[in-house]
Amino acid sequence: MQEEMRRYSAKLREAGNLPIEARVGVNTGEAVVRSIATGEGHAEYTPIGHSTSLAARMQTLAPTGSTAVTDATRKLCEGYFTFKPLGPTRVKGVHDPVNVHEVTGLGPLRTRLQRAAGRGFTKFVGRQAEMEALARAGAQARAGRGQIVAAVAEPGVGKSRLFYEFKVKNQSGWMVLEAFSVSHGKASAYLPVIDLLHGYFRITGDDDSRMRREKVMGRLLALDRSLEDALPYLFGLLGLVEDSDPLVQMGAQMRRRRTLDAIKRIVLRESLNQPLMLMFEDLHWIDDETQALLNLLADSIGTAKVLLMVNYRPQYTHSWGRKTYYTRLRLDPLGQENADEMLSALVGDGPELVPLRRLVLERTEGNPFFIEELVQALFDEGVLIRNGAVKVTTSLSQLKIPPTVQAILTSRIDRLPPDEKELLQTLAVIGREFPLGLIRAVTGSPDDRLEPMLSHLQLGEFVYELPAFPDVEYTFKHALTQEVAYNSVLMERRKLLHERAGEGIEALFAEQLDDHLNELAHHYGHSPNIVKAVKYLQLAGQQAAQRLAYDEAVSHLTSGLELLASLPDNPGRARRELELQLSLVESLRWTKSLGSPETRRALIRARELCGQVGESTELFAVLMGLQGHHQMRLDLEPARELGEQLLALAEGANEPAKLMFAHAALGLFFLSAASSLPPATISSRPVLALIGGRATLSSLFTLSTRALALGRCGRSVMRTRRLRGAARRSL
Repeated sequence: MQEEMRRYSAKLREAGNLPIEARVGVNTGEAVVRSIATGEGHAEYTPIGHSTSLAARMQTLAPTGSTAVTDATRKLCEGYFTFKPLGPTRVKGVHDPVNVHEVTGLGPLRTRLQRAAGRGFTKFVGRQAEMEALARAGAQARAGRGQIVAAVAEPGVGKSRLFYEFKVKNQSGWMVLEAFSVSHGKASAYLPVIDLLHGYFRITGDDDSRMRREKVMGRLLALDRSLEDALPYLFGLLGLVEDSDPLVQMGAQMRRRRTLDAIKRIVLRESLNQPLMLMFEDLHWIDDETQALLNLLADSIGTAKVLLMVNYRPQYTHSWGRKTYYTRLRLDPLGQENADEMLSALVGDGPELVPLRRLVLERTEGNPFFIEELVQALFDEGVLIRNGAVKVTTSLSQLKIPPTVQAILTSRIDRLPPDEKELLQTLAVIGREFPLGLIRAVTGSPDDRLEPMLSHLQLGEFVYELPAFPDVEYTFKHALTQEVAYNSVLMERRKLLHERAGEGIEALFAEQLDDHLNELAHHYGHSPNIVKAVKYLQLAGQQAAQRLAYDEAVSHLTSGLELLASLPDNPGRARRELELQLSLVESLRWTKSLGSPETRRALIRARELCGQVGESTELFAVLMGLQGHHQMRLDLEPARELGEQLLALAEGANEPAKLMFAHAALGLFFLSAASSLPPATISSRPVLALIGGRATLSSLFTLSTRALALGRCGRSVMRTRRLRGAARRSL
């Protein structure tokens, strides 16, 4: 665009007029497109958000007559364009300086595959059957029986890589001509055809109009002088007409037909000299004129030495399927064994990489491009480093979707009709799997409206139906599709959908809520209903602790405490926080130990809360925990003071169980402090009176720590018989 603008401005200057100059700013990132009704049923769309604001800032920074881009755009376009750094700049609303780059021209790359080749291809696996089918078609074409082979697959599965591998291994003795489509190509007539002709005539970006005409004329007449009458049509198509156009009086349809025929004649004549391999990529993006040329070639190559190779996504359709010389290859994602082999080539197969490999395979589900990009993103973010062998440096829990993968998935979702897109986004909020009843509850739509949309989403392979009884269930085909659809939902609507999902689960599974505590905690935790979020996070945390999943329990309980802090400060909140803190202490004992700073903070906060709510029973358990904490850390003075507080509380309550635990704690203190024997003996006598036997350091420690576990909620401390039995078993 800038080159055309410069050429046009030069003509304006020559005519004595002022030139036209434009500045363009580009940024890449997520944006929300909001519709604005303009009346009479029409709507306009405007993008909003940080990404668009940054693009506008780039426009103001761009030198006159040029294009300025951010680092995010440059990284994605490196190789396709050339750039000159303009340095960092401060942008309002952005904490760190933003690096600005000027676009200076076109780069050598045209396709994603060429970019992958630049950084080195990964191992080619799992396509032996398809390679053999292409080889058979090639043999037929060499023998003068032209063939059409179509590779059909979802984005990233390996259509282009398959063609590349076949071309590299079989191009000897063939003339290879390639044409590439782009996502905006439907609006540009003949775009892939012009690309193919530029390659055939060896036209480069540096050639001026005169040089281009000479190349076309020389190559065409050298091939066959009878093709001279095709020159005006080729010049017109390639924008090389000089002075008056000899075809200006010709009707548009006649000119179109003869232009297509001129290209067909070149193809067929060239195939007489040597077999011709024609490759057209991404037909789902081609324009009507290119489609017309393909239809013409498909009807014409049956007796020519031409192998026409095309690839496209499943939504594209054509009329060649019944031809005897047509072969359709459906490419599926890699199976477990082949995907694992590919991952081994990318990162190695050391035992320490097993969690990484499992995560990547789970997220990508065998899509080769997604595997490559996800691994590359991990290297770019420093999660993986290669120092001889690949090593994991940080947690994989915050793995982000690479923008290249996100763009592919977003474009598929955006092509859906509005109602189906909204439904898909709703399903993404509900989760990876979802029963039909829950979909009804969240959407509020009847079956006669839902079922056609769900069927269409199945046909588009966004979701699959699962065998289930008694209700129908669905699942997302791809975990990444769910994630991208989820992130495309505006925050306010997302919160509302989460709350509806929680309400739907409560209604559908009222008798089995224990089976859905994690889901309820998740949905209400992302909704505006904080009260229910805290309730279910607490229940989910306690359930996880019962199942010995203490890390999960700590995560749930910590989230519950964070949300609870946003509620009004009152006795009810203090009581709920005390319950959460006591549950947290129980799990932290196993994940961090009783002597850890995290456990100490939770116990101190629990002691403060006991004072606020006037809870003496819980206070005894909390003090037991604090005394054990200081005892374990050999903080002897605080341990003695807390032991004396425990004894005072127990004597005041006149409860034998509490007296037993208080004396056990003091006895342990005296023994571990290496004091004289009499104080320890004195402190342990009440214990012996209650449980019988002889106190030792080991038995007193076991008894005091079991006191914390059994007395976590205070009420258990009252269960004297159970505690006596535990104490006797420990001695």
